[in-house]
Amino acid sequence: MNDDPGSTSGPAHRTWWDRLGHLFSGEPRNREELIEELRAAQTNGLLSVDTLTMVEGALKVTELDVDDVMVPRAQIVMLAAASPLTDILATVVESGHSRFPVHGDDKDEILGILLAKDLLKFFAATEDFDINAILRPAVLIPESMRLNILLAEFRLSRNHMALVVDEYGGVAGLITIEDVLEQIVGEIDDEHDDEDEPELMHEQPGGDWLVSALTPIADFNERVEADFPDEEYDTVGGMVTSEFGHLPEVGEEVAIGSYLFHVTEADDRRVQQFRVARQ
Repeated sequence: MNDDPGSTSGPAHRTWWDRLGHLFSGEPRNREELIEELRAAQTNGLLSVDTLTMVEGALKVTELDVDDVMVPRAQIVMLAAASPLTDILATVVESGHSRFPVHGDDKDEILGILLAKDLLKFFAATEDFDINAILRPAVLIPESMRLNILLAEFRLSRNHMALVVDEYGGVAGLITIEDVLEQIVGEIDDEHDDEDEPELMHEQPGGDWLVSALTPIADFNERVEADFPDEEYDTVGGMVTSEFGHLPEVGEEVAIGSYLFHVTEADDRRVQQFRVARQ
């Protein structure tokens, strides 16, 4: 071992050189710089907008706790173990969910999770019904658990739902694997979600339009009598973001053809709405 304080081969010296090399390497040194590099890659065409959104969402998951995205207690559809089968079936059918927490005398006494598919054999009413015999174990987690940790546990245990408990052991909320994945890939609709199609375009006094970034280009063309191609991009948001060359912020605008697209709503992951005016 070389203990000479003037030596250039000791650990302290190597650490200094490592830091100096890192300084000039151009590599990101923190999360903010990493995101900047990723956005630059998207601008240069190395990443699509959707890929960038998912990568940023995956990074965001490591910063969020369960209580940031859980369904609060008041909105949980629970079943009482003492309820008759007819009431349970009615609740299951009406809600459209596939999993239900089942409680005892009060809603803090969680007995297990009921899977809707396990009720199928009881529709014929040929068997005696005992809800306790078909319950699956309930997973209880603290409010402070990080989402990335929960996602890893969901994958390992193959569970899709967990009950969130507060510091006193009471039920504070509920979270599913879908809730976590939506933080990465965005909203996930299924056959039980609201089927009413949202209005994506709103005509304003004076002839301008408020246009959702999710508006299909074909629909936009039809409404405003435009002729933008939709071979490369499906939505107005994809087309306009590509024209900007970066993820635009509120207030930025760009002219495409004879239309001016002004960003009115956006966050750090995606543009959401434009005001569109004919030039």
